[in-house]
Amino acid sequence: MAEMTTTVNPPTAQQVRAALERVQDPEIHRSIVELDMVKSVEVDAHGTVDVAIYLTVSGCPLKDRLAQDINEQVTALGGVESVRIEMDVMSAEQRQALQAKLRGGRPEREIPFAQPGSLTRVYAVASGKGGVGKSSVTVNLAAAMAAKGLKVGIVDADIYGHSVPRMLGIEGRPTQVQDMIMAPDAFGVRVISIGMFVPGNEPVVWRGPMLHRALNQFLADVYWGDLDVLLLDLPPGTGDVAISVAQLVPNAELLVVTTPQQAAAEVAERAGTIALQTRQRIAGVVENMSWLPCPHCGEKVEVFGSGGGEAVAEALTVATGAKVPLLGQVPLDLRLREGGDRGEPLVLADPDAPAAEVLRGIADRLTTRARGLVGMSLGVSPVAR
Repeated sequence: MAEMTTTVNPPTAQQVRAALERVQDPEIHRSIVELDMVKSVEVDAHGTVDVAIYLTVSGCPLKDRLAQDINEQVTALGGVESVRIEMDVMSAEQRQALQAKLRGGRPEREIPFAQPGSLTRVYAVASGKGGVGKSSVTVNLAAAMAAKGLKVGIVDADIYGHSVPRMLGIEGRPTQVQDMIMAPDAFGVRVISIGMFVPGNEPVVWRGPMLHRALNQFLADVYWGDLDVLLLDLPPGTGDVAISVAQLVPNAELLVVTTPQQAAAEVAERAGTIALQTRQRIAGVVENMSWLPCPHCGEKVEVFGSGGGEAVAEALTVATGAKVPLLGQVPLDLRLREGGDRGEPLVLADPDAPAAEVLRGIADRLTTRARGLVGMSLGVSPVAR
């Protein structure tokens, strides 16, 4: 008895477009259909599907990944024998329209996080001096937040000592669409850094006005999307960048990183009290390198002393008149440094490590407040009766 075969009809062009709605641009993270990147779709009677796509720029570094995603979604449809993908490039007018769509009608050069309606929590991670692990804390907090499903971004505002891209394993350069910059991402975290624009390990030799201009461009010209949290990794001290952050994003809250030793704590306290002049809120203090577990007996070895983080939190509470909590004490862990060198945050590589658990706890405390209208200017004036 002959076996019966079932013939599956090829999909319609409309069904193919519906499948393409599930394909996201790898840099913008929005549907290629929504972004008007689908040029045409044709399906013949034999099940061959021809898809023509507009790339945002010529030589798009992620075009192979985009083609793979398109192929996976289309071949999943019944009746598809093969998929042929043609890549075209957007015209200047199409890129201009895309930029306008991404900005959502906002004027150019506007910083979205500084607007009264912004729901993004902005944390400026500060320290009094270098070497306290501020960038390691920033990267691991961002990765922990993204792992919870939040949309997170990092501005590597430490222009002279940029290190965030290495710590997240980012080697690619940003793509530019007209006047808008597409920030690379890793582990669900969007990142922008001056290190992505300078060749090799070339130093950045700039004065104040250039630093301010670069920070403004990172905040206004980068496409960030609808972020839940933005972290700014500030340079040590209370110099130009810290002042620029207060001017450009006045609603940014300070997160002060210190080590237990008193000398570092005194300097960190100075970094925190800048909030008195800039009228910023201090979200809390993180004490890094708090202790080292003895490899033989497991006892805590306080390599850098103790009490520094608590002292900074108490001093800032007195200075500002508002409670400044000690959010956590992160122990010394070789794996934290190794993860940074390897480009893989400890909170993801070894989430059960003591340092990772503390960092995840700090991330939880910083993100427990739901996005809402608290602290926003609603543009409402009292009416006299």
